Parts: sequence; structure tokens; C-alpha cells
Amino acid sequence: MADDDDELRALREGCTRFLQGHGQETAAAMLATIPPDTRPDTYGEGGVVAELEQEVAGLLGKPAAVFVPSGVMGQQAVLRVHADRRGRRTVVFHPMCHLERHEEQAYQRLHGLIGRPAGNPSRLMTMDDLTEIAEAPAALLIELPQRDLGGQQPDWADLEAQVAWARDRGAAAHLDGARLWESAAGYQRRPAEIAAIFDTVYVSFYKGIGALAGCCVAGPEDIIGEVREWRRRMGGTLYDLWPGAASARTCLALRLPRFAGYLDHARAIAAALADQPRVSVVPDPPHVPMMHLLLRVSAEAYAEAAKQLARDRAIWVRPAVMPTGDTAVQRIELSVGDATCELEPAEVREIFASLVGG
Repeated sequence: MADDDDELRALREGCTRFLQGHGQETAAAMLATIPPDTRPDTYGEGGVVAELEQEVAGLLGKPAAVFVPSGVMGQQAVLRVHADRRGRRTVVFHPMCHLERHEEQAYQRLHGLIGRPAGNPSRLMTMDDLTEIAEAPAALLIELPQRDLGGQQPDWADLEAQVAWARDRGAAAHLDGARLWESAAGYQRRPAEIAAIFDTVYVSFYKGIGALAGCCVAGPEDIIGEVREWRRRMGGTLYDLWPGAASARTCLALRLPRFAGYLDHARAIAAALADQPRVSVVPDPPHVPMMHLLLRVSAEAYAEAAKQLARDRAIWVRPAVMPTGDTAVQRIELSVGDATCELEPAEVREIFASLVGG
């Protein structure tokens, strides 16, 4: 296994072009996103952390925001606050949401919350799914876009109706906006317009904009004040939070204006792949600057083809795949960023033809 890891690392470091996101994330490049005149914070107070919190609150149209080291921590904290305020424990969410699939049920084991999945894992949540729920929840969590469904998101009218359902039942509406920047491009709306229909919003900085780790939770001042207390209780109020906050400010300024272009490129790639019989785009066309691709090839053949592409053409495509239940079909995720935009759609089509043996 160590030999395999060393081989992949060497292949990746030898590549000059990258299919995914913003490309090679070297330590030097990431550190360069921290300006030399950055003002440090102390335990999350003052400096660039306060500057970022003010900037994000304005960007999302919310009274306040708090910087948190991870989205897992931030979302657990804000959902705990909503639940405690209402004296309820149930959080309604799509069965493929991050909270349910990727956090080891921490919301339940650490905070005593009860998850109530709504809808079918293979499609977006609908109003019919919500109206089947009789109990009064503490919160409705909506993830935009739905990452594990290839970046799908509901029509705007459906989204508003789902949020109204929560409000009518006295529940909070919380947005998992880890990829809100992508979502805003898909809806052709400013991030603040989307955030406006929710009580609280979480946004990530290391995902779409490619900054160092960290996130913000935004909402009313009293709720954010409680989230700030939970950050300390959960060990997230580090002595120095400034590196992630400074990187976030740099990358927000650099990349937020580019997301409409990322979406155009994603849709051009999907169109270029349309005549590839062994490649399917999910969803087609993409709703946001990301998509899933279903590839009719074995996992082993795909991995070997990806490594050969790195050797022959110095183009890096992740060799790893997500299983689909059919060993002849693999799923991969493609997030479109700066590096992807350097590859013309026709070349991306050629790349996938080589990966699937078409």
C-alpha cells in the first residue's frame, strides 16, 4: 500500500495539468494565500478573523457570522442551538446529506439530536416527502447543491416551498451551503438572495474557492453568539485561527467572480461528452459547476488508464472511483475550477475516451 501511495504521489507531482478543481495544492501555493500583512487574532477575537466574519455576514446578508475550523463542528453547533431553543430534537434532512453520510452520526452521539431522513436517496427531496412528516421538527436542513447526487438542486419555487414548510411548523430552516458559491451560479442569484430565505447558513472555504480549511456560520446575532460558545465547548476556539481566515479572504476575492464561468465550462464539458456511449453525466446538463460521471469501465482498468494518462501526458485525473453497485460501472465526481477551465471541452472528451477505453 505504501508503494502504491508513493507511486501515485510521484505521478501527481509530475503532472502539469489537472482535471479537477483548481489543480495541484502545494504547501507553498496555499501559504501564498495568506497576505504578509495579515493581522492575527487571539482565540478567534479581532484581526483577520473578525474581518472575515464581517465580510461573510455582509456577503450573505446576515447580521452576524462566526469562523469555525470545520463544517462538521459548525453545523452540529448551529443545529444544537436551534434544537435547544425549541425544545425539540428532530432534524429533517435528505438521506444523502453530509450530516448523515459523512459525520459518523455525531449529531446524535454528541448532541442528542434525532435525524429524520426525508425522501429517496436517488433523487432530490420534494414537498411530498416533507408533507408525510407529522412530527414537529427542530430544524429542516437543506444542502445546496446536493453533492452526493452530482450537484443537483431543486427549482427555486420548490426550495421556497420547502423552507415555508419548516417555518409553518415552527422549525428553523438551515442551509448547508458548503458549496453555496456553486449554488448561486446555478440559480443565477447572489449568495445573499439564497441565504435570505434561511435562518442560518454554513459556507465552506476550502471547497469551491480553494482556501485553507475553515468555514463560517451566519445568522441572527443571538444565534451566532451561541454558536460561538459551542465552538469553544467543542474545542474549536484555537489560539490562532488567522491562517484559515486570511486564506479565505484572499480566495473569496480571487474566485467568487469566476463561478458563472465555471458553470459555463461544466455545461460545455457535459455537451462534449454527450456522444460518449460509455460516459453518462449526472445531472445532464449540470445544475452547478460540478457533476458526477458514470463510467462503463472496471475500477481497475480506470485506475490504470488514469496512471497512464499521467505518465504519457502529465495530466492528473484521480484514479479513485466511487462504487455504484455494478462492478462494470464506476462513479466519479468532477468539480470545475481554474485547472479544469484550462482544458478545452474537446480535450476533456478525449481524456475520458482514453479512461474508459472508448
